[in-house]
Amino acid sequence: MVSRYEASGKRVIDVSLASALLLLTSPILAGTAVAIWIEDRKSALFRQPRVGQHGEPFTLVKFRSMRVDTATVSSTEASQAWVTRVGRVIRRTSIDELPQLWCVLRGDMSLVGPRPALPTQTDLIRLRQLGGADAVKPGMTGLAQLRAYDNMTDQEKAGHDGEYAAHVSVVSDLRILLGTFAYVLRKPPTY
Repeated sequence: MVSRYEASGKRVIDVSLASALLLLTSPILAGTAVAIWIEDRKSALFRQPRVGQHGEPFTLVKFRSMRVDTATVSSTEASQAWVTRVGRVIRRTSIDELPQLWCVLRGDMSLVGPRPALPTQTDLIRLRQLGGADAVKPGMTGLAQLRAYDNMTDQEKAGHDGEYAAHVSVVSDLRILLGTFAYVLRKPPTY
């Protein structure tokens, strides 16, 4: 059964916070777009097909942190040689994720939910379906991200995503958002 928060409150919070964050970060967004373009005279945005709620496809938008000719693979499979100089900075600071706020406003994503899978991540998609995680919109951040997402197996990711989907609430979303903010502030420079 869908809670009142899931039915309408979550969307209201998503739109309100995403709008405010886009406004507050607009100088950073503009500066980042210019820096990416100056580096190689190519588009600052990266668009990629992803799997959304109930398996529906949508286009994810991020700042481009890799060369234009990079293969379509997950970030854990991507070679560091493909990452641009500006890309290293925007990945370390998570600025590359900010354009996803448009995906939130469009209604394809939520601020909190399972990270959207690539269509090629069939095992992860299937496990999420089995665990009920595909019933919620994918998010910019989620429970699995706070629990070391890149070092997890698909089973672990889907398990955390299913746990989140079973207990969606304003309290859990606020905890995850605050935890993500704290993580970004202390994130080690690995790129």
